[in-house]
Amino acid sequence: MNLLPVEIKVNIEGDVGAALSVMRGSGGKVTTRRIWFAEGRDGVAEGRVPLLDDGVIVRFRIGGGPDDLTVKLRPCTREQLVGRFAAPFDPKPFTYRIENDWSGDHRVLAASLTHDHPPGTLSDAVKPEADPAAPIDAVQDQFLHACAPAVRLDGLVALGPVFSTKVDDVALDDLDVNLEAWSVAGLEFLEASIRVKPKDGDNSEEFTTRAEREQRKLADAVRERGVALSEHPANKTQRVLTTLAEAARP
Repeated sequence: MNLLPVEIKVNIEGDVGAALSVMRGSGGKVTTRRIWFAEGRDGVAEGRVPLLDDGVIVRFRIGGGPDDLTVKLRPCTREQLVGRFAAPFDPKPFTYRIENDWSGDHRVLAASLTHDHPPGTLSDAVKPEADPAAPIDAVQDQFLHACAPAVRLDGLVALGPVFSTKVDDVALDDLDVNLEAWSVAGLEFLEASIRVKPKDGDNSEEFTTRAEREQRKLADAVRERGVALSEHPANKTQRVLTTLAEAARP
């Protein structure tokens, strides 16, 4: 079985603006966007996030360039990724990724199918009375039917916006790091992430050892700049969606 890339994340809390300024320095390309998530309307009315609880994320990113709509399974297993979705592909306007997602001691497999759209074209889908499932295309629908057949995408509502500031390709020591700050409903998060890819000839043990070394280096690089890592066990998507669902209860 082919080795998969690892996306390694560390989460930062406290003064997010100051931490972002310290870590980005004068480098990196800045992109600002608004992010929405689709969730089950009936569940949200009860303060629940049923899609997320079933391991499904439906995310809209608008602004800062092309819009995009992502359908993601996290966590998932290699066994449920069947047919054309058993391996990554990226014929435009699609990008399909399968990768390991590491945050602290929490390690899961994630599969995401993103469809790029012209700027501004997804804005109508996240309006209060709109159907956020409408722009989910046939390939994304096939992905869910094949790999998560029990999931239903009817009766959805959009939650957001989350205000995102992303800085790509920041040099922290010898690491190439992406930084993303989220702000919504009184919450602020900053995530620092790197991607580690397998090298030709890597076996599973060698690759895991190298990824763990890079994970330690990322955490150390953040701490060395006087920035504290979050001790919260939930990831930022879980915390944001739970907060937005609770706020949207009638």
